[in-house]
Amino acid sequence: MSTHPVHLALALDRAGWHPAAWRDASARPADLTSPRYWRDLLQLADRAGAIFATIEDALAVPDRFESADDLRAGRVRGRLDAVLVASFAARSTTRLGLVPTVTTTHTEPFHVATGIQTLDHTTRGRAGVRLVVGGSDAERANFGRRPLGGTGFPASGRVEDAPELVRGFREAGEFADVIGRLWDSWEDDAIIRDASTGRYVDADRIHNVGFEGEFFDVTGASIVPRSPQGRPLVTVLAHQTLPYRLAAEHADVVFITPHDAAATTGILAELDRAAAELRHGRERLRVFVDLVVLVEDTRRAATDALARLDELDGQAFASDARIVAGTAVDVVDAIRDLAEAGVDGIRLRPARQPADVVAIGERVIPLLAALGGVADGDASSLRSRLGLARPHSVFAREEIPA
Repeated sequence: MSTHPVHLALALDRAGWHPAAWRDASARPADLTSPRYWRDLLQLADRAGAIFATIEDALAVPDRFESADDLRAGRVRGRLDAVLVASFAARSTTRLGLVPTVTTTHTEPFHVATGIQTLDHTTRGRAGVRLVVGGSDAERANFGRRPLGGTGFPASGRVEDAPELVRGFREAGEFADVIGRLWDSWEDDAIIRDASTGRYVDADRIHNVGFEGEFFDVTGASIVPRSPQGRPLVTVLAHQTLPYRLAAEHADVVFITPHDAAATTGILAELDRAAAELRHGRERLRVFVDLVVLVEDTRRAATDALARLDELDGQAFASDARIVAGTAVDVVDAIRDLAEAGVDGIRLRPARQPADVVAIGERVIPLLAALGGVADGDASSLRSRLGLARPHSVFAREEIPA
């Protein structure tokens, strides 16, 4: 029986999403900072037919909201810069969208905008970015430009109850606005290249963004001409109201983490309300659900593998996203249930890398495709594969007579 088709993406993080994945027999712990390791993973995702892969990143040795004073020696520490990893993999992949993670709290939107634009050029339209708010003391201490504050979520669990996090989400909204304006600052036909007249550019089609906000004042234009997608894909992971609103106003894709059908329905309804209020004519927000997956030939083998990793880590694995440890059929069943709830895609987080990336590519995606459950098309750019139009420059639109 066929099922409603959805897009499938992967979320890659060091040795995998289980903290003890680096100790699995299939792991490659000596290669985690090698370009070959990341090239191999992204090529696996590319061959499997995933629409894009996100690459995790952070700006401190401790994981986000983890205390710098209590680093567990048994966890993977250190990582490569996600934007540079994606840039390295550009020439080794053909269709896969490359979506590195960028922390908005300490980085400059100008630098991020030009880096992601460059990635869009080198991939010929396959670039995106995942925006993350950095709220830890360890990250702030690494930059030294902001006072140290509370680390972690407030006792209530609500972002709204932590002033520093609320401020961080306001800043992330401005950050998204600025990078979009920078991506638009060159119109599509700004480059002339007319050797006979000596005109390389039409200066009237390169615009200063002139942005003045609470956090950023940006005057000039991007140094990178407008890229193949116009605006590369913007994505956000969201767990509650304030992040939902950030995604609804500024993102093309939002990743959500419901653990059951009822939660999925509730989140979709909240996103719809936020989009109706904030989206202002932009295309419909695409919604992907995150699943952590550990895949073996039998359910017993999968549960035993998860138990071994838990024992090595010294505690049971817990995640913000639902965990599916089972066969490829079990993972496909979970995907099909979510597809029927009306989501656009699923982002699979492999518990172990590369073992579960291989299983996703060789077993999960082919099985789902055989049931008609994989959405795709012949389009080449990441936006077009998601059914998103290539946006016009906001500056070009302003010049069109009413």
